[in-house]
Amino acid sequence: MGTTMREVFGKTLQSMKDDPRLVVLDADLGSATKALMFKSVCPERYIDVGISEQDMVGMAAGLSTCGMIPVASSFSVFITGRAFDQVRNTVAYGNLNVKLVGTHCGVSVGYDGGSHEAVEDLAIMRALPNMTVLCSSDARETEVMVRAAYDYKGPVYMRISRIGVPDYHKPDYVFKIGKGEILREGKAAAIVATGIMVTEAIEAAQLLAMEGIEVTVINMPSIKPIDKELLVRVAKETGGIVTAEEHNVVGGLGSAVAEVLAQNTPVLMRFVGIQDKFGCSGKPETLLEEYHLKAQDIVRAVKEIAKTAK
Repeated sequence: MGTTMREVFGKTLQSMKDDPRLVVLDADLGSATKALMFKSVCPERYIDVGISEQDMVGMAAGLSTCGMIPVASSFSVFITGRAFDQVRNTVAYGNLNVKLVGTHCGVSVGYDGGSHEAVEDLAIMRALPNMTVLCSSDARETEVMVRAAYDYKGPVYMRISRIGVPDYHKPDYVFKIGKGEILREGKAAAIVATGIMVTEAIEAAQLLAMEGIEVTVINMPSIKPIDKELLVRVAKETGGIVTAEEHNVVGGLGSAVAEVLAQNTPVLMRFVGIQDKFGCSGKPETLLEEYHLKAQDIVRAVKEIAKTAK
């Protein structure tokens, strides 16, 4: 699987230590999020506030008004849930240059269970004015996404997973906020995926190709702003869209895609994701199967629309 996204997050912060504007904040989970790695190279600009996400976000907001660029991280469910008041009324409302990183998202968190598995964070953050929302799909994308988020002026929420996935991006991959990435092209339908579901989408396309069904596969790392031009084009070319996300089908990637297509090119859609349920405890792989977040689930969704998409 290679290096996990969390480890890349920590290493990327380490590599940015020479920028005096960077300050990293943590809420007693730095060893899990890997933000703690920054402390080993720059302890004077690493702040652990303890189990107090609200204070962490409030401090990050204050630091941003003093010319610093704060990167605050915690589990996705805590940084978007516990600290929502501060995220909304201080960071987003103030349009402050704060970077929020949520790790341990979706049911692949595993044994920690539903209280620690964010299945609604993209929906929460996407609904906030001024907030840019990103979701990484592998280690390489995590590195370039952290740098892009840091360079962007304004509030950003970045979602990264706990588990490792195969790296499919090449070293020269360029990430741009607001842009999707075509990984494969076909005419039967299009799969638009984000996060760890991109790996499943790639596998699904390979399985479909073995049956003579060629589909387009799109990695959509930028949830907000989303690549409207690309979505409209592939909808016109294929006539059917399947979205795939490790998130509730209410309010996440699927909703964002549907909002674009409903106003431009309405097509038949299917939504592979968590079907409006909370997570539970178990092995990550078992939970992904239980919640129908595997390649075969995407294959079934594509077959449902491929027959009637045209």
